[in-house]
Amino acid sequence: MNGPPRFGVGFSRGLAPADIVECVRLAESLGYESAWMAEGHAGDHFAVLGAAAAVTTRIRLGTSISSVFVRTASTIAMAAATLDHLSAGRFVLGLGTSHREQVEPEHGVPFTEPTARLRDTVEIVRALVRDGSVSHRGSVVTIERFDLWFTPRRREIPIYVAALFPKMLEIAGEIADGVLLTWPSLEAPRRAAQHVARGAARAGRRASAIEIASLIPCAVTSVRSDALDALRPSVALYAGFFPRYNRLLAEAGFADEARAIKAAWDRGERENIARLVPDQMVDAVTIAGTPAECRERLARYRNAGLDLPIISPRPVGTDPLRSTVDAIRALAPTE
Repeated sequence: MNGPPRFGVGFSRGLAPADIVECVRLAESLGYESAWMAEGHAGDHFAVLGAAAAVTTRIRLGTSISSVFVRTASTIAMAAATLDHLSAGRFVLGLGTSHREQVEPEHGVPFTEPTARLRDTVEIVRALVRDGSVSHRGSVVTIERFDLWFTPRRREIPIYVAALFPKMLEIAGEIADGVLLTWPSLEAPRRAAQHVARGAARAGRRASAIEIASLIPCAVTSVRSDALDALRPSVALYAGFFPRYNRLLAEAGFADEARAIKAAWDRGERENIARLVPDQMVDAVTIAGTPAECRERLARYRNAGLDLPIISPRPVGTDPLRSTVDAIRALAPTE
């Protein structure tokens, strides 16, 4: 492969919005090809990426992901066109269904027909960006007419779909420009590519045109055990709270551990749940260790067929910004 490897960096928690913007500027200076922000509780990701667009010139900017439930499809489409305009054509719209466990209690929105809503949203976004207006009668979403009162920078904006399991991976192959994995094992890219290819074939598309990307939670420390301990609570949270991630970890070879974590979570034993996460479980789906160990692990993901690894630094110690900056510097692309 010619030139430095392509890496992205993702942000989800632990930093203030202004700090994320500065980290994106740093990432661009170090050669990262993209920066991604989750939708959750760390700030409005469209606003933060808009601020990042104002202080960068080359790095791609993406949502990882924007939920098709918590904003209307028209609003998502307009936000995507706005960010693409502000970034001079550098925006990537990451879309996903999110989780019932978040959508209903946190937003008061019924979590119904998620895949149909995703398909409708992708069609609406593509139509509004392409034509400047959209009317749509879909399986779930009906829009009489929505007009965009400015001319989009590009008439096509890349759309990546969040997917973990065969059904959604194949849908991504049918309708998306890329797929976004997360918490990936080394086997995940190859398996994902197989299902993406099946979906692409059904739609008469080339599978090679669909990028396989993944957010990879990471912690970089001078002592490996500190990195494992920093990531252990996140693994426990995802295994305990989200049925989808519990299944993902079980299928990664940790069925007994995932079952025990879920049982403890359901009993309300959450303060010490991280102790149920063994080192091997953290290792299987993250990048954890010293700078040299983390660079080696990152290379293994690339060799496993991951087109775009996206490191997602988790705060370590008492200074989240410092630990994030250290991770971005330690894993920066090199020849």
